[in-house]
Amino acid sequence: MTEAGNASPRNADLEPADWGPLSGLPSNPMMWLLILGELVVCGVAFVGFSIARELDPVTFEASRSQLDGVQGGVNTLVLITSGWLAALSVRAKRRGASPRPALAASIAVGTIFLVVKLFEYRSKLSAGITVDTNDFFAFYYLLTGFHALHVLMGLIVLSIVLKWDSLDNLETGAAFWHMVDLIWVVLYPLIYLVR
Repeated sequence: MTEAGNASPRNADLEPADWGPLSGLPSNPMMWLLILGELVVCGVAFVGFSIARELDPVTFEASRSQLDGVQGGVNTLVLITSGWLAALSVRAKRRGASPRPALAASIAVGTIFLVVKLFEYRSKLSAGITVDTNDFFAFYYLLTGFHALHVLMGLIVLSIVLKWDSLDNLETGAAFWHMVDLIWVVLYPLIYLVR
């Protein structure tokens, strides 16, 4: 036996790590570090887009007018709905109910985002609008493509959580998914709406 202050290595592995101020957050603290890093990267990209728009407002406005704000709006509703369903799955788990129906619905609804985005890309590419068209469309493809990759990663994370649906896993997956929502809620008006 060990003394009171000296836990055996085996017991130390079972106790949660002290992450300082991150320890009080739901889910795995490493996810919050990832989220913070992703938000910083996106913030820098958003600032870059805003500066480029200020330097060439005529091109940016003419290019923005070629986007379909309705598709972007639909995708906003899709992600907010999917995020709400992910939150419902966490709440269900906390209440002792199965989180799987809400989580499966969250994944299904989130997949609609990628389908709409693919149709949007196809429309632009068939019109000859590529990443080389101008600075606006370079940012458009970079920012929305980067976000679409995060949506895909988020759907993979949620699918993994669907199989191993512990509360910690659900909170971690939902935290990542809400970060994806948040980025789009800023990205959509920045690219599609702001003149």
